[in-house]
Amino acid sequence: MRAMLRHLLHLTLLEIKIFVREPLGVFGSLAVPVLLFLVVGRIAIGSANDSDTREAAPGDIEFLRTDLPVFVAVMIALSAVLSLVTIIGIYREGGILKRLRATPVRPPTILLAHVLVKLIFTAAALGLMLLAGRRFYPVGVDAPLAAFTAALVLTTWSILSIGFVIASLVPTARFAQPLGALLLYPMIPLSGLFTPVETLPPALAAVARFLPLTYAVSLLRGIWSGNPWSAHAGDIAALVLVFVLATAVASRVFRWE
Repeated sequence: MRAMLRHLLHLTLLEIKIFVREPLGVFGSLAVPVLLFLVVGRIAIGSANDSDTREAAPGDIEFLRTDLPVFVAVMIALSAVLSLVTIIGIYREGGILKRLRATPVRPPTILLAHVLVKLIFTAAALGLMLLAGRRFYPVGVDAPLAAFTAALVLTTWSILSIGFVIASLVPTARFAQPLGALLLYPMIPLSGLFTPVETLPPALAAVARFLPLTYAVSLLRGIWSGNPWSAHAGDIAALVLVFVLATAVASRVFRWE
Protein backbone atom coordinates (compact mmCIF):
# COMPACT_ATOMS: atom_id res chain seq x y z
CA MET A 1 0.00 0.00 0.00
CA ARG A 2 2.81 2.42 0.90
CA ALA A 3 4.61 1.68 -2.37
CA MET A 4 1.40 2.22 -4.33
CA LEU A 5 0.81 5.60 -2.68
CA ARG A 6 4.41 6.59 -3.38
CA HIS A 7 4.03 5.63 -7.04
CA LEU A 8 0.71 7.46 -7.24
CA LEU A 9 2.18 10.65 -5.78
CA HIS A 10 5.20 10.48 -8.07
CA LEU A 11 3.08 9.90 -11.19
CA THR A 12 0.61 12.63 -10.24
CA LEU A 13 3.38 15.21 -9.78
CA LEU A 14 4.99 14.07 -13.02
CA GLU A 15 1.73 14.42 -14.95
CA ILE A 16 1.16 17.89 -13.47
CA LYS A 17 4.62 18.96 -14.65
CA ILE A 18 3.98 17.56 -18.12
CA PHE A 19 0.60 19.23 -18.32
CA VAL A 20 1.92 22.62 -17.19
CA ARG A 21 4.54 22.51 -19.95
CA GLU A 22 1.73 22.60 -22.52
CA PRO A 23 0.54 26.24 -22.59
CA LEU A 24 -2.54 25.49 -24.68
CA GLY A 25 -3.70 22.80 -22.28
CA VAL A 26 -3.25 25.05 -19.25
CA PHE A 27 -4.97 27.93 -21.04
CA GLY A 28 -7.93 25.75 -21.99
CA SER A 29 -8.29 24.24 -18.52
CA LEU A 30 -7.76 27.36 -16.38
CA ALA A 31 -8.04 30.53 -18.43
CA VAL A 32 -10.94 29.69 -20.76
CA PRO A 33 -13.51 28.98 -17.98
CA VAL A 34 -12.50 32.21 -16.19
CA LEU A 35 -12.74 34.24 -19.39
CA LEU A 36 -16.09 32.65 -20.20
CA PHE A 37 -17.39 33.55 -16.77
CA LEU A 38 -16.14 37.14 -16.99
CA VAL A 39 -17.34 37.78 -20.55
CA VAL A 40 -20.81 36.30 -20.06
CA GLY A 41 -21.09 38.01 -16.67
CA ARG A 42 -20.11 41.35 -18.21
CA ILE A 43 -22.71 40.93 -20.94
CA ALA A 44 -25.39 40.08 -18.38
CA ILE A 45 -24.46 43.06 -16.22
CA GLY A 46 -24.45 45.33 -19.26
CA SER A 47 -27.90 44.21 -20.38
CA ALA A 48 -29.25 44.64 -16.86
CA ASN A 49 -27.89 48.20 -16.69
CA ASP A 50 -29.17 49.36 -20.08
CA SER A 51 -32.01 51.10 -18.30
CA ASP A 52 -31.61 54.30 -16.28
CA THR A 53 -31.66 52.35 -13.00
CA ARG A 54 -28.59 50.47 -11.83
CA GLU A 55 -30.49 47.51 -10.38
CA ALA A 56 -30.57 44.28 -12.30
CA ALA A 57 -33.86 42.62 -13.18
CA PRO A 58 -34.82 39.55 -11.13
CA GLY A 59 -34.15 37.28 -14.09
CA ASP A 60 -30.68 38.73 -14.58
CA ILE A 61 -29.92 38.39 -10.87
CA GLU A 62 -31.04 34.76 -10.93
CA PHE A 63 -28.86 34.13 -13.97
CA LEU A 64 -25.81 35.65 -12.28
CA ARG A 65 -26.59 34.07 -8.94
CA THR A 66 -27.08 30.47 -10.06
CA ASP A 67 -27.16 29.65 -13.76
CA LEU A 68 -23.87 31.28 -14.78
CA PRO A 69 -21.72 29.65 -12.05
CA VAL A 70 -23.34 26.26 -12.69
CA PHE A 71 -22.89 26.59 -16.46
CA VAL A 72 -19.20 27.45 -16.14
CA ALA A 73 -18.73 24.64 -13.59
CA VAL A 74 -20.20 22.18 -16.09
CA MET A 75 -17.85 23.51 -18.78
CA ILE A 76 -14.90 23.04 -16.40
CA ALA A 77 -15.91 19.41 -15.82
CA LEU A 78 -16.35 18.70 -19.53
CA SER A 79 -13.06 20.42 -20.32
CA ALA A 80 -11.30 18.11 -17.86
CA VAL A 81 -12.87 15.06 -19.50
CA LEU A 82 -11.91 16.19 -23.01
CA SER A 83 -8.37 16.88 -21.82
CA LEU A 84 -8.18 13.37 -20.37
CA VAL A 85 -9.46 11.81 -23.60
CA THR A 86 -6.88 13.74 -25.62
CA ILE A 87 -3.95 12.89 -23.34
CA ILE A 88 -4.82 9.18 -23.21
CA GLY A 89 -5.06 9.17 -27.02
CA ILE A 90 -1.66 10.85 -27.35
CA TYR A 91 -0.07 8.52 -24.81
CA ARG A 92 -1.48 5.41 -26.50
CA GLU A 93 -0.48 6.51 -30.00
CA GLY A 94 3.02 7.41 -28.83
CA GLY A 95 3.49 4.09 -27.04
CA ILE A 96 3.74 5.79 -23.64
CA LEU A 97 0.88 3.79 -22.13
CA LYS A 98 2.48 0.55 -23.29
CA ARG A 99 5.79 1.49 -21.69
CA LEU A 100 4.10 2.61 -18.48
CA ARG A 101 2.27 -0.68 -18.22
CA ALA A 102 5.60 -2.51 -18.43
CA THR A 103 6.85 -0.75 -15.29
CA PRO A 104 6.30 -2.11 -11.75
CA VAL A 105 3.54 0.47 -11.25
CA ARG A 106 0.11 -1.16 -11.29
CA PRO A 107 -2.20 -0.10 -14.17
CA PRO A 108 -4.94 1.29 -11.87
CA THR A 109 -2.33 3.55 -10.25
CA ILE A 110 -1.33 4.93 -13.65
CA LEU A 111 -4.92 5.76 -14.57
CA LEU A 112 -5.73 7.11 -11.11
CA ALA A 113 -2.85 9.58 -11.43
CA HIS A 114 -4.50 11.02 -14.55
CA VAL A 115 -7.81 11.30 -12.69
CA LEU A 116 -6.19 13.11 -9.75
CA VAL A 117 -4.50 15.61 -12.08
CA LYS A 118 -7.83 16.44 -13.72
CA LEU A 119 -9.57 16.80 -10.35
CA ILE A 120 -6.80 19.11 -9.09
CA PHE A 121 -7.06 21.36 -12.14
CA THR A 122 -10.86 21.26 -11.92
CA ALA A 123 -10.74 22.63 -8.37
CA ALA A 124 -8.09 25.19 -9.40
CA ALA A 125 -10.19 26.42 -12.34
CA LEU A 126 -13.23 26.80 -10.11
CA GLY A 127 -11.19 28.72 -7.53
CA LEU A 128 -9.86 31.11 -10.17
CA MET A 129 -13.36 31.58 -11.58
CA LEU A 130 -14.77 32.49 -8.19
CA LEU A 131 -11.92 34.86 -7.38
CA ALA A 132 -12.04 36.61 -10.75
CA GLY A 133 -15.81 36.84 -10.84
CA ARG A 134 -16.67 37.99 -7.33
CA ARG A 135 -17.49 41.46 -8.63
CA PHE A 136 -20.29 39.97 -10.76
CA TYR A 137 -22.11 38.35 -7.87
CA PRO A 138 -25.26 40.21 -6.80
CA VAL A 139 -25.34 41.52 -3.26
CA GLY A 140 -26.61 38.92 -0.83
CA VAL A 141 -25.18 35.85 -2.52
CA ASP A 142 -23.58 33.59 0.04
CA ALA A 143 -22.92 30.36 -1.80
CA PRO A 144 -21.30 27.44 0.08
CA LEU A 145 -18.11 27.45 -1.97
CA ALA A 146 -16.48 24.45 -0.27
CA ALA A 147 -19.55 22.29 -0.78
CA PHE A 148 -19.91 23.49 -4.36
CA THR A 149 -16.27 22.62 -5.05
CA ALA A 150 -16.87 19.14 -3.63
CA ALA A 151 -19.96 18.78 -5.84
CA LEU A 152 -17.97 19.78 -8.91
CA VAL A 153 -15.17 17.37 -8.05
CA LEU A 154 -17.75 14.58 -7.63
CA THR A 155 -19.30 15.50 -10.99
CA THR A 156 -15.93 15.54 -12.74
CA TRP A 157 -14.91 12.27 -11.10
CA SER A 158 -18.09 10.61 -12.36
CA ILE A 159 -17.88 11.92 -15.94
CA LEU A 160 -14.15 11.17 -16.17
CA SER A 161 -15.08 7.50 -16.11
CA ILE A 162 -17.00 8.10 -19.34
CA GLY A 163 -13.86 9.79 -20.65
CA PHE A 164 -11.96 6.52 -20.27
CA VAL A 165 -14.63 4.74 -22.31
CA ILE A 166 -14.41 7.39 -25.03
CA ALA A 167 -10.60 7.22 -24.95
CA SER A 168 -10.86 3.49 -25.59
CA LEU A 169 -12.95 4.08 -28.72
CA VAL A 170 -10.80 6.82 -30.25
CA PRO A 171 -8.67 5.40 -33.08
CA THR A 172 -6.02 8.15 -32.98
CA ALA A 173 -5.16 11.13 -30.82
CA ARG A 174 -6.19 13.49 -33.63
CA PHE A 175 -9.83 12.44 -33.29
CA ALA A 176 -9.86 12.30 -29.49
CA GLN A 177 -11.13 15.76 -28.67
CA PRO A 178 -13.61 16.11 -31.60
CA LEU A 179 -15.19 12.74 -30.82
CA GLY A 180 -15.31 13.52 -27.11
CA ALA A 181 -16.93 16.89 -27.77
CA LEU A 182 -19.44 15.27 -30.14
CA LEU A 183 -20.50 12.84 -27.43
CA LEU A 184 -20.44 15.18 -24.40
CA TYR A 185 -21.57 18.65 -25.47
CA PRO A 186 -24.99 17.57 -26.82
CA MET A 187 -25.84 16.60 -23.23
CA ILE A 188 -25.86 20.27 -22.17
CA PRO A 189 -29.18 21.35 -23.79
CA LEU A 190 -30.93 18.32 -22.29
CA SER A 191 -29.42 18.61 -18.80
CA GLY A 192 -31.97 21.08 -17.43
CA LEU A 193 -29.40 23.86 -17.33
CA PHE A 194 -31.28 26.16 -19.70
CA THR A 195 -34.68 24.46 -19.90
CA PRO A 196 -36.26 22.40 -17.09
CA VAL A 197 -36.31 18.71 -17.95
CA GLU A 198 -40.02 18.59 -17.08
CA THR A 199 -40.82 21.03 -19.90
CA LEU A 200 -39.00 19.05 -22.60
CA PRO A 201 -40.97 16.88 -25.02
CA PRO A 202 -41.58 13.43 -23.54
CA ALA A 203 -39.02 11.70 -25.78
CA LEU A 204 -36.28 14.23 -24.97
CA ALA A 205 -37.18 14.18 -21.26
CA ALA A 206 -36.77 10.40 -21.26
CA VAL A 207 -33.35 10.74 -22.87
CA ALA A 208 -32.37 13.47 -20.38
CA ARG A 209 -33.04 11.18 -17.44
CA PHE A 210 -30.38 8.78 -18.73
CA LEU A 211 -27.72 11.49 -19.07
CA PRO A 212 -25.23 11.99 -16.21
CA LEU A 213 -25.11 15.72 -16.86
CA THR A 214 -28.78 16.02 -15.87
CA TYR A 215 -27.97 14.83 -12.35
CA ALA A 216 -24.75 16.84 -12.26
CA VAL A 217 -26.63 20.07 -13.04
CA SER A 218 -29.28 19.27 -10.44
CA LEU A 219 -26.62 18.63 -7.81
CA LEU A 220 -24.52 21.70 -8.65
CA ARG A 221 -27.52 24.01 -8.78
CA GLY A 222 -28.91 22.68 -5.52
CA ILE A 223 -25.62 22.87 -3.60
CA TRP A 224 -24.93 26.37 -4.95
CA SER A 225 -28.40 27.45 -3.78
CA GLY A 226 -27.69 26.14 -0.28
CA ASN A 227 -29.57 22.84 -0.33
CA PRO A 228 -28.23 20.10 1.97
CA TRP A 229 -26.50 17.13 0.40
CA SER A 230 -29.29 14.87 1.63
CA ALA A 231 -31.72 16.69 -0.67
CA HIS A 232 -29.70 15.43 -3.64
CA ALA A 233 -29.13 11.84 -2.58
CA GLY A 234 -30.70 10.68 -5.86
CA ASP A 235 -28.34 12.85 -7.93
CA ILE A 236 -25.32 11.58 -6.01
CA ALA A 237 -26.45 7.98 -6.39
CA ALA A 238 -26.92 8.48 -10.14
CA LEU A 239 -23.42 9.96 -10.54
CA VAL A 240 -21.89 7.12 -8.52
CA LEU A 241 -23.82 4.60 -10.65
CA VAL A 242 -22.49 6.25 -13.81
CA PHE A 243 -18.96 5.93 -12.43
CA VAL A 244 -19.43 2.26 -11.55
CA LEU A 245 -20.97 1.32 -14.91
CA ALA A 246 -18.55 3.34 -17.03
CA THR A 247 -15.58 2.04 -15.05
CA ALA A 248 -16.78 -1.54 -15.59
CA VAL A 249 -17.08 -0.92 -19.33
CA ALA A 250 -13.72 0.87 -19.52
CA SER A 251 -11.98 -1.97 -17.68
CA ARG A 252 -13.10 -4.32 -20.45
CA VAL A 253 -12.54 -2.17 -23.53
CA PHE A 254 -9.61 0.04 -22.51
CA ARG A 255 -6.61 -0.44 -24.80
CA TRP A 256 -3.04 0.21 -23.68
CA GLU A 257 -1.62 0.02 -27.19
